Amino acid sequence: MSDAWPVALRGVTESIVATLGPNDRWNQAALGLHAPESDGDPVTAVTWGQTRTRGNFERRGEGVVQFTTDPREFVDAALDVTETDEPVRDGAAAWVEVEARRLDSGTEGDTEWVRWMLTPTASEVRERTVPTINRGFYAVIDATVAASRLDVPAYDTEALLDRLDYFADTVERCGGPAEREAFARIDEYTDWRQRRPDE
Repeated sequence: MSDAWPVALRGVTESIVATLGPNDRWNQAALGLHAPESDGDPVTAVTWGQTRTRGNFERRGEGVVQFTTDPREFVDAALDVTETDEPVRDGAAAWVEVEARRLDSGTEGDTEWVRWMLTPTASEVRERTVPTINRGFYAVIDATVAASRLDVPAYDTEALLDRLDYFADTVERCGGPAEREAFARIDEYTDWRQRRPDE
């Protein structure tokens, strides 16, 4: 057990964060981790709108960040309301407990955002694997970002649907069974294929 980040972060690393809600259940949600730009800078994350993650951070000031190898768990966390009895999901290869402190806030369009500083307090690596590149896995992750913006006025719906078409094709050609099942969940949660005016 360590009080440091269990993985090296660069750019924006996609993760799942578990935050304890007022019902004593763990809300699982997608969270992009912004790596420090220089030594001594903190890891940060931004919540958009009045989300459960933001509310739980405000109430408790903590959460459990997970790095999952299961694309289905990521889709569920990104696009559905997912609550669990325990914070760490089965597919998490590593997790880290963090303190969350509000750094900044503002609005973009009609959406309020809050930037949080995340400080690790305990972590564990549960699985070490030899890295492999599966384009289908990364297409699923990018697709959840596009799908989550479909109802946000600041984003062009037609452009998002074009991106989802591309990602769906990539998953079909390059993904395995888990990636295809994960993308089927995107279809189920969003009905994005039915959103085009000519369909």
